[in-house]
Amino acid sequence: MTASDESGDAYTRQRERMVTRQLEARGLSDPRVLAAMRKVPRHEFVPEHLRRHAYEDHPLPIGSGQTISQPYIVGVMSELARLDASAKVLEIGTGSGYQAAVLGELAAEVFTIEIVEELAASADATLDRLGYTGIHVRQGDGYAGWPEEAPFDAVVVTAAPPRIPQPLIDQLKVGGRLVIPVGNWDQSLEVHEKTSTGIERKVIFPVRFVPMVGDVQK
Repeated sequence: MTASDESGDAYTRQRERMVTRQLEARGLSDPRVLAAMRKVPRHEFVPEHLRRHAYEDHPLPIGSGQTISQPYIVGVMSELARLDASAKVLEIGTGSGYQAAVLGELAAEVFTIEIVEELAASADATLDRLGYTGIHVRQGDGYAGWPEEAPFDAVVVTAAPPRIPQPLIDQLKVGGRLVIPVGNWDQSLEVHEKTSTGIERKVIFPVRFVPMVGDVQK
């Protein structure tokens, strides 16, 4: 066995412990989400000097003042999106690309927008290197969404706006779900489901995300 094989085996064991101790032990049960979290190599989405911490239960810095969310939050948001294999998903806040990769294991296509140019380029390169051909990365302001690809079965937002961006609601299909952290200092993770008569809102629990920037601040 080569050194790289040994390292790969170690990361596989770490992912299994992550799923067992951080996700299943805290109530996540969707088998497709758990399988995706077991498969996606989180260490590939963090800076090399932090890879030994990749499967620990906390966020990690990825540069440009941004972070990769803790695995539990990624799992929760993925489960709340309720995706099937034919789903078309919009993600706002690509960051490292890790959440997009997990969504890419669950859905047919993922369209992800990152406002920081360096992060968009890095995530795009990582996702391409790992073979995620169904994930499309755009550099830009996520407030307006991706209207030419709408409507979406789900929208997942990984930065917290002070209020819900209306364009993201508009780009949901009826029956679609917006999974989003909302607020300035006091933030909550929310699900907004679009129905034939309006929006049903559910507050999940308090969270702490980096703020969403761009037009949403105006």
